[in-house]
Amino acid sequence: MSERGELQICRDAQAVARALAELFVATGRMATAQRGSFHVSLSGGNTPRAAYELIGREPLRSELSWSDVFIYFGDERCVPPSDEQSNYRMAQRAFLDAVPIPRANVHRIAGEVDPGHAANEYATILRTDLGNAPQFDLLLLGLGPDGHTASLFPGISPETETDSLVRAVYAASQMMWRVTMTPKVINSARIVGFAVEGAEKAQAFAAVYEGPFDPVKYPAQIVRPHPGRLIWIVDELAASMLKTRAH
Repeated sequence: MSERGELQICRDAQAVARALAELFVATGRMATAQRGSFHVSLSGGNTPRAAYELIGREPLRSELSWSDVFIYFGDERCVPPSDEQSNYRMAQRAFLDAVPIPRANVHRIAGEVDPGHAANEYATILRTDLGNAPQFDLLLLGLGPDGHTASLFPGISPETETDSLVRAVYAASQMMWRVTMTPKVINSARIVGFAVEGAEKAQAFAAVYEGPFDPVKYPAQIVRPHPGRLIWIVDELAASMLKTRAH
């Protein structure tokens, strides 16, 4: 296993979705059995959507005790929850509306309010629910073609010297504000699961997984949970530029 994490290479995007959905359910069952609840942070984007849809259908839907599942979001665009760009809206349509989870168990980031206020409000939610050092059972992430993850973008150090759990960031490439969990929260998770698919991600994935440590250029490199597990679930196209294919 690389210090950059465990590597699981799947045949195609459909296999990535299946593996991610199975990781979600297996981790949820284990967390519920051991601690009585499952706290999971979702990622946005197209890659996890198919996995979420699988979770919302049988047979996986019945594998979890949904009253014990608590949903959070790793980041959000500063748009209303009804907006097409909203990570919450995507998850809601993909599976949250299809499973018997209490509405009070789903904690969205308020993208429709002032970004700084939304960040502070979400940090308060995390501290209230999980304490001053939140530890998620599972935290899902994606990887952008530029090496970003969550809303940690190239050009700015993702490392934070403060105790902030959530922060507002301006994504210049998208000309919009976003709210994101900080590396402090991400790296405290018991399991971090990256899902990566497509040839357009191959260069970034190879650089993040095998390249020199430069989190300002490739912010996803800052993700190194300790003592938690880091699991990369990638398809053949995304893994095509790796120098080594060791699992």
